[in-house]
Amino acid sequence: MEFVIVLHEGLSNMSWMFFLALGLWGLVRAFRVLPVDGSYLGAVAIGQGLLWVQSVMGVILWISGRLVALSRPEVHILYGAFVIIFLPFIYFTALRGDDSNRGQWVLAFSNLFMFGVVLRFPQL
Repeated sequence: MEFVIVLHEGLSNMSWMFFLALGLWGLVRAFRVLPVDGSYLGAVAIGQGLLWVQSVMGVILWISGRLVALSRPEVHILYGAFVIIFLPFIYFTALRGDDSNRGQWVLAFSNLFMFGVVLRFPQL
């Protein structure tokens, strides 16, 4: 079970670094007046997949009773559910397939917001 804890923590660190890089890359693309392309959307999908793997590890820890050690485990679970839902929600409701420069701005700031949310996780 210690391996799952180490993996969950490692994925947390990888997630905030990935979303910071993704957000900064998105800002560079937005300032250059580029639209959303397949490379950027693919990177967003990889980031979302990374969060899914981390969430599976979190569910394993929750089932095994390891989340009791956290000071507020219910808030940790709430953050975990939020990060899984946020980017697909933005893509399907706010963007609705918009791949213009406006969509690039929205995705860039959404990924920077995700960076902040994921970075907040260990402090819970």
